[in-house]
Amino acid sequence: MATPGLARPVSTSLRPRLRGSQSTPPQLPTAEDLVAAAKVPGDTSYVLMDAQGTVLRSRGAERATPPASVAKIITALYALDRLGKAYRFETRLHAIGLVEEGTLFGDLVLVGGGDPTLTTDDLAALVDSLQAAGIQKVAGRFLIYQEALPYVASIEPGQPSWLGYSPAVSGLNLNFNRVHFEWTPLGGSYSLAMEARGRTASPRVGMARMQIVTRGAPVFEYTSQPGVDLWTVARSALGKGGARWLPVRFPGLYAGDAFRGIARARGIAMPTVQVLPFVPDGAPLAVHQSAPIEDICRDMLKRSTNLTAEVLGLTASGGNVPDLAASASEMNRWAAERLGAEIDMVDHSGLSDQSRVSAKAMGRVLAAAVDGPLSDLMKPVRFAAKRAVPGFVSAKTGTLNYVSGLGGYIDTGSDRHIFAIFSSDLEARAEIAPLDREKPRGATGWLRRAKRLEIDLVDHWAKRLSQRPG
Repeated sequence: MATPGLARPVSTSLRPRLRGSQSTPPQLPTAEDLVAAAKVPGDTSYVLMDAQGTVLRSRGAERATPPASVAKIITALYALDRLGKAYRFETRLHAIGLVEEGTLFGDLVLVGGGDPTLTTDDLAALVDSLQAAGIQKVAGRFLIYQEALPYVASIEPGQPSWLGYSPAVSGLNLNFNRVHFEWTPLGGSYSLAMEARGRTASPRVGMARMQIVTRGAPVFEYTSQPGVDLWTVARSALGKGGARWLPVRFPGLYAGDAFRGIARARGIAMPTVQVLPFVPDGAPLAVHQSAPIEDICRDMLKRSTNLTAEVLGLTASGGNVPDLAASASEMNRWAAERLGAEIDMVDHSGLSDQSRVSAKAMGRVLAAAVDGPLSDLMKPVRFAAKRAVPGFVSAKTGTLNYVSGLGGYIDTGSDRHIFAIFSSDLEARAEIAPLDREKPRGATGWLRRAKRLEIDLVDHWAKRLSQRPG
C-alpha cells in the first residue's frame, strides 16, 4: 500500500494577533469550516493537544476508527520499550560436523532470528563464510530453523493474494518475503524468472513458480502445494515485458532456496532444503546482525513496511504468542498500562480494517512519547511553498481504501503540540469486491480529498500556533 508522503512546519496559538491597534484581523476559516469544505464522505475525527496531553481542539475524538499505518507509531514505541533501541536481530549459520578436504561431513543449518530486513546480499555474506571455512560440499543435510516467531500465512488474508504488502511472516524472512517476478518477450512467448533479487546476487528459486495462462481476469492467481508457491499470470497482461514483486507464503523455504542458489553458483555443492524444528547446539560458524531496531523503526515509519511492523510487534510480545491477534492483544494491554491509551489492534501494521484506535487514544500515545525519540524517527511533512510557516511537523501517514490518517507533532522551537486526524468511509470500503481491492473505483479521489484535508488542518493549526505571543 503506498503511503503518501507529507510534511513540514509551525508554531503556537489558536488566536491570530492584531497587526496594529487600527487593524481588524481577517476572518480565517475554522477547523470545522475546513472539514465542511473538504466534503470527504464518511467520518472525520481529530484532536489537537499541547505537550502535556491537554486537549485544545477536537472533533469526534472518542470515535474509534481503523488507524491504517498510523498504528505503526504504536508498534515502534512498543518495540523500543520492550526490546530497547540497541536490540539487533541475528541470523546464524551453523556447521555441525567435521570438515575434511573441503567437505562438511554433517549438517549445515540456517537459523532465523526473525530479522525483517534480511536481504539476499546478507545471505551472500553468510555464503562467504562457508568459503572462508574451506567448505566446498555439504555431505549431510541443509536445514533451516524458522520458528523464532509464529508462522503467519498472510498479514491480512482479506487482501488479494498477489499484493506484496501482505506477505507471510515467520522467524526466517527474506526481502520482506517477496519474490521478484520478471517476464521478457522471447520467440512469440515469454521468458519467466522468479528470483530472490539482490544487488550482488539474484538466485532463481524453485519454491515459487509461474505459469502463463489464457484468461481475462484476474491478472494473477495463487495456489499452493506443500512448500511451493504456484502462480499463474494472464498472458493478455504481460505486454512487452516487465517485473513485479509478489508475496511469499513459505518464507523460511524461500530463504533456504536462495541461500542454496547462491552457494551453488559459487561452486559449493548443497543438498535440498529441509526444516529443522529446534535450534541447533553449539557456536555458529557465522552471524549476520541487523541494524539496531531504532534504525529499523525509522525505516519502517518512513517506508511503512508491514512485515517489519509485524515482526517488531511479535518479537516485542516475546515471540511465543500463537498468532498476530494474540500479539496485538498484548500490545493493547501494554498501551493501556504504559501509555494510558485504550486501543483495539488486531495486528501491528494497521493493515487490517478490523483494528480500532480513536484520535484521542492516538494523541495519548504521542503525548507519552513527546520527549522521546519518536519525532526524530518520523518523516517530515512536506508542505507546498505557499504554505511555508515557521516551525516543523513530523508525522506518520496511514492509508487503506477509504481510510486515511495522520498523526504526529507540531514543533515551534519553543514548544510542541500533538495531533491525530482520521477519516474513513467504512460503508464504501465494505462494498469493494475482493478482487478489486488493489485499485477500487472511486477510492483514489476519496483519498485525495482526505489527504488534502489533513494538510489543511495541520497547516491551519500550525499557522495559529506560530502566532501565539511569547
